[in-house]
Amino acid sequence: METDRGYSERYELALRMAAIAHHDQRRKTSDLPYITHPVHVSAILLRHGFPDDLAIAGLLHDVVEDQGIELSEIEARFGFRVAELVAALSERKTDAEGNRRPWEVRKEEMLAHVRQASPEVAAVKAADTLHNARCTAQDVRCQGPNVWRRFNRGPELQLDYYRRIVRAVRERLQNHPIVDELAHAVDDLARATEEACAGSSPASEKKNPTR
Repeated sequence: METDRGYSERYELALRMAAIAHHDQRRKTSDLPYITHPVHVSAILLRHGFPDDLAIAGLLHDVVEDQGIELSEIEARFGFRVAELVAALSERKTDAEGNRRPWEVRKEEMLAHVRQASPEVAAVKAADTLHNARCTAQDVRCQGPNVWRRFNRGPELQLDYYRRIVRAVRERLQNHPIVDELAHAVDDLARATEEACAGSSPASEKKNPTR
């Protein structure tokens, strides 16, 4: 007698593709395998009731940008809609000559894409940013403000970008709960960073000398 599966065969195939694509990657601020990120992004989307295509796009949202998987392969395996979502969420990190494109240019492009994209694209981007903000806040609280040195830009620019993502996805999703959850996570990251920086200041060290 068959029992109901907890997820579709398409979802399982996407999970396998993501695990293989990211097998040699680790998260920027920890030793966790990178696959933990797309899995969490997908789980956030499922928890908010988004359909299978969006959950699968959450699993695969970095495989084109970071690992060179072709969009044609994603379309062949998972359909045009998933490939379209992944394409909309993939940054072009290098130019035609193979040179690294500036962080600011790439982020402005992503913001423009989200503002003009479907609500489904905005939802996946919201889940992506939500998980990143939560993880960074936890790392800042555990490891201190030096965590930010591992990013392409410092906390001021990163937090400004996250806040602009919040505004962009709110334009597309209005008052959807995932937007409020993202906004709270970004506020918490800002608070964690402020507290960590204050705690590592010379004045704080004088008040709390090492024994």
